[in-house]
Amino acid sequence: MIKSMTGFGRAEQLFEAYKISVEIKSVNNRYLDINTKVYKQYSFLEEVVRECVSAGLSRGKVDVFVQIEPVGEEEIAVTLNDGVVKGYRDALSRLVEVADVPDDIAASSFLRLPDVFKIEKQENDKDEIASDARIVTNQAIADLIENRSREGERLKSFFDQCIVSVKTILETIKDRSPLTVDEHKQKMKERIEELLGGIEVDEARLLTEIGIFADKVNITEEIVRFESHLKEYSHLLESDIAVGRKLDFITQELNREANTMGSKCNDYIISKSVVELKSEIEKLREQVQNIE
Repeated sequence: MIKSMTGFGRAEQLFEAYKISVEIKSVNNRYLDINTKVYKQYSFLEEVVRECVSAGLSRGKVDVFVQIEPVGEEEIAVTLNDGVVKGYRDALSRLVEVADVPDDIAASSFLRLPDVFKIEKQENDKDEIASDARIVTNQAIADLIENRSREGERLKSFFDQCIVSVKTILETIKDRSPLTVDEHKQKMKERIEELLGGIEVDEARLLTEIGIFADKVNITEEIVRFESHLKEYSHLLESDIAVGRKLDFITQELNREANTMGSKCNDYIISKSVVELKSEIEKLREQVQNIE
């Protein structure tokens, strides 16, 4: 079943130290365009996300939002900044010497001095975060694909209805096409007889002119090719693989054949039908841009 390129997917999972949430939005695009948004400290996840999206999707402009929230109290590491403390101690010792004051420096004296301690959050293992993020991202992609498939079913229904309309219009053209030559022959014969004032028409010459006309307005080849393209179109709509580009190409071919039929015909009914045919093809063209 065909899939739309427009959709939304979301997944979240709670792990021991954090919760990971992934949201994916996609719209139609000629190629696969991936844009990831993660907090700066987790920028290493961008490549993981791209790998997951590239494996699951083939087309579309895809925006991925990854959020990681700590669970419970964050672990804080407090360490002594040895170099800074030693610098303070040397400076204070020099002060005692130069100012000739009592050496009453105690450990508590250092608590008020800046940068004595380094306070850092305990970082989780990057490989573990990347592994967990891959799991959640794939879940979100699965949700997106399911959403795209539902939209694809709706589009499939639209395409089926449109193809039925196209076939109906094409049948009108097929039925009408052979009659145009006979009608032209009769009109030409009547016109010549009128101009000749009752003199008998040279049938051989008339048939020659009719043959030239029939060759000019013959659209049998265009109809056969059109039906072949339409058959392939219906076949692709049942496919489970990405067929958006192929459908787009075939839609262009359908339009090309319709244009040729319109330029060759010399009949009001066929011309009118070709206009209706091109209108239906334009509907296909607009919607096929959304197919993956």
